[in-house]
Amino acid sequence: MAVWRSRRRVGDTHLTVLPPEETGRRRRARRRWLFAAVAAFILLNVLAVGAYANARFTPDNQRRGPAGAKSVPAAVRNGGTVVDLRSGRVDARRMPAKTIALTFDDGPDPIWTPKVLDVLSRHHVPATFFVLGSQVSRYPEITRRMVREGHELGVHTFTHPELTNVPSWRRRLEYSQTEAVIGYTTGVTAPLARLPYSSGVDAVDDSDWPIIRDTGRWGYVSVFEDTDSRDWARPGTNAIVRNATPKGDRGAVVLLHDSGGERSQTVAALDRFIPEMQARGYRFTTISEGLGWPAAAPAGVGDKIQGGLLAWAVRIADGTVRGLWLLLIVVGLLTLARTLLLFGYAVRHARRRRAPTWSWGDRMNAPVTVIVPAYNERETIAAAVRSLATGTHPEIEVLVVDDESDDGTADEVERLGLPNVRVVRVPGGGKAAALNAGVALARHDLLVMVDADTVVEPDAIHRLVQPFADPRVGAVAGNVKVGNRRRLIGRWQHIEYVIGFSLDRRLYDTLHCMPTVPGALGAFRREAVQAAGGLSRATLAEDTDLTMGIHRAGWRVVYEETAVARTEAPSTLPELWRQRYRWSYGTMQALWRHRRSIIERGPSGRFGRRGLPFIALFSVVLPLLAPVVDIFAVYGLFFLDRLETAVAWLALLAIQVITAILAFRLDREPLRPLWALPLQQFVYRQVMYLVLVHSVVTALSGGALKWQKLRRTGEVAAQPTVT
Repeated sequence: MAVWRSRRRVGDTHLTVLPPEETGRRRRARRRWLFAAVAAFILLNVLAVGAYANARFTPDNQRRGPAGAKSVPAAVRNGGTVVDLRSGRVDARRMPAKTIALTFDDGPDPIWTPKVLDVLSRHHVPATFFVLGSQVSRYPEITRRMVREGHELGVHTFTHPELTNVPSWRRRLEYSQTEAVIGYTTGVTAPLARLPYSSGVDAVDDSDWPIIRDTGRWGYVSVFEDTDSRDWARPGTNAIVRNATPKGDRGAVVLLHDSGGERSQTVAALDRFIPEMQARGYRFTTISEGLGWPAAAPAGVGDKIQGGLLAWAVRIADGTVRGLWLLLIVVGLLTLARTLLLFGYAVRHARRRRAPTWSWGDRMNAPVTVIVPAYNERETIAAAVRSLATGTHPEIEVLVVDDESDDGTADEVERLGLPNVRVVRVPGGGKAAALNAGVALARHDLLVMVDADTVVEPDAIHRLVQPFADPRVGAVAGNVKVGNRRRLIGRWQHIEYVIGFSLDRRLYDTLHCMPTVPGALGAFRREAVQAAGGLSRATLAEDTDLTMGIHRAGWRVVYEETAVARTEAPSTLPELWRQRYRWSYGTMQALWRHRRSIIERGPSGRFGRRGLPFIALFSVVLPLLAPVVDIFAVYGLFFLDRLETAVAWLALLAIQVITAILAFRLDREPLRPLWALPLQQFVYRQVMYLVLVHSVVTALSGGALKWQKLRRTGEVAAQPTVT
């Protein structure tokens, strides 16, 4: 339907006054686009948070090179394990004699930290855990258990970067974010800090010293170790116990790990180490208690608020990434299933149809009425009608139903002067109404419906009606190809038509659940159309709606690949968007309209239980989820293994190329246009994603969409030979 606008002249200015319903439609469209933009922005930020929390911006395995120690005070390098610079002066201390402070880095871990806590609880031993803020966000209950059982918490940064590789503001953020999350989770502060990859104070160099100085200035005490268990290397339980044992009777800060890998050796060694040291007269304590410092103070309200926001941001990001991984697996399985089905059924379909013994039955020479609905189709109507009227079928009546065109469409047809062509003018009511009028006025019972921008091959009509030799067949889908494929956007659509339409129709034909007889070229028995209730205006995909109705009425719907027509596809992205938006939205309307067939009996139930889930799964759900592949491809190039990401994306592209080659071979099309397939992945496919999302949002919001006519260029009519 055309959208009419009135214009008023005010002085020298022309004002366009839109009808209220169009103003409302544009307002709703803007709201949908705003919603989509906000959703995309939120998703990008959530993925960014996930990448940050997983140390993807600054990977934790980036080690620094060696540096000198000229700027490090001797009081630090030769002093104690705990360095306090909060007052501006160096205060280095060690654990008292016969005193051990067990320290654990990199946790909490959902598997190993509880096992470590169990061992400590069994022996009634407190410890100091230097935790990662990201892990505290993920496992708050484990962190609360640490505090509840008398353990001390320290800051080990938020994402475990090598701090010498990041600027000062980022280091401050790593500390403050971790302390905020600890405060939100446990209600207490964490004045102790340990640098990632640090060891003893004797290893502090010129690159470490500014960080240690800043740590003190920010209100934290730097804690190192003087006894490294080296459990991170998994040398065995005996070696870990031996490495963790202090020399003589001196006190020690023992370094262990409760995360970062498989820690069964650490747990086993800890269960031996504690009683052995206690038998030697050692006592176990936390860092603060061992040095006689006060317990951690309550966290401030500001830290709790900041920590809560951080913790929930990490959890939401993790949940989103896990959800996307799950969707990626679903997409992969669906893509694999679809590919296998296409290769199996489509090849079998082609071989069966091309066998010398194949036949629909006796040759069908019954007269045919070709119905051409037209609204302002002056550019293309003459070529379309001429190709139909001069076909090789013995008797063809071409009935052009002019839907109140105002561009001389009907006059253009009448000027052809073809004896088997007649024109009827009907009040404007849309394509479905025009087709219903054509069905009522047709002189013959075999009906072919063709769009006004479609040029058919001379034998297309004759081949299209041959399946009607089988009395069970109620409708036949023709093989529609893109005629204007000289430009890149036309080539993309040509590839899509051959793969997505021709190949898919072979599959649907084999499974007896053909979803759509295309409006560009389709044949029907009048009886089948009437049994389906005619063409309905309840959906924008009147061809899909009619096809499903014919299935439910008990008729077979088949595909005749030898009946070829060339249609004019949209030549610009806005026109393509409008067409696919209408198709996608109309398909969803048709699926919803025929949803009750799933629970019905007889032919309707058989189609509903087989066809509707299959169509919904592969025509709506799979295309809707397919953007996950591209999202993860971009995400992986920045934050995951680039080589693995590229290989995975290329593997998916290879599957698509192989499928395309199969489709083009089965359709006997030259392979030259497939050079545009890789480029199609970067532009065309993204547009199709957005169109489908737009359609889903419209459907969920209950929005209405009027019939939209595309602008025709007449390129197919002017260039009947495709190159």
